[in-house]
This record gives sequence, C-alpha cells and structure tokens, in this order.
Amino acid sequence: MTARFLTRISSLALAGTLAACALPGANNSAPPEIRMGRIEQISATQLQDSHQIGVGAIVGGLGGLAVGSLIGNGNGRDVARVVGAIGGAVAGNEVQKRYEQPVAGQQIIVRTGSGVLVSVTQPVAPDLRVGQNVFIEGSGESARVIPR
Repeated sequence: MTARFLTRISSLALAGTLAACALPGANNSAPPEIRMGRIEQISATQLQDSHQIGVGAIVGGLGGLAVGSLIGNGNGRDVARVVGAIGGAVAGNEVQKRYEQPVAGQQIIVRTGSGVLVSVTQPVAPDLRVGQNVFIEGSGESARVIPR
C-alpha cells in the first residue's frame, strides 16, 4: 500500500515538474514580427537565469527516492527512500545553483523607421554597434536585435 502511494505521489510530482519546464507560448504559430531600425545606444547588463526555482531539488529528490527504493527490505527500504530523497534533493539543488550564474548581456535601444524607440535586452552580440541598421525580430521577451 505504501509503495503504491509513493509511486503515485512521485508520478504526480514528476508530471508537475515537467509541466513547469514547458516554455510559455511555445504553441504560438503566428509568424515572428520583424521591424527595421538603427541602433541608438548599447549598454552592458547582466541577464538572470531562466531556470525554475526548485526544479533541481525536486528532480534530485525523485531520483534519490527511486534509487532508495531499490535498497533493503521492509523498514530498511523506507529509511533508504527517505535518505535517498533528501540526499537527491540536496544534490539536485547544488547542481542547479551551478547553472544560475548571471550571463553577460546588453540592452540595445533601437529607433525604428517610424521614430519609435524600442529597448531589447539580449545576450551579448559582438557584431552590433551604435549607428548600425538592424532588424528587431520578435516581440516581448523573445525579441532579438540582429544585423541587417
């Protein structure tokens, strides 16, 4: 009974974790918006990581639970599951921390043909410079400045 309950809980937690990792707007089938303009200003900045908080601990805990269920019998197996889940959660959290380092980026101000100023923050693109004619591809957080 306990093993069946833990299996169901683990399955629900894994499904929730995978659903949280889905990209928002990934099913958007509309063509990307492309605008033309000239770079007015480029400022250095840092981009924060886009990983979901706690995903490493959850995945690590589930992995530790799975490994712990392979060890021992009876009460020993239950103890191994708990120790495995805790150890996996700690290890998964530490692995996730390694990937949460800020990334070098740049904030680019582009004046479009209609005179509107558009600000785009993206990873560093060394081939961009002030005064250069560019395309702004996409909109919102997915917008990118690319050379013409």
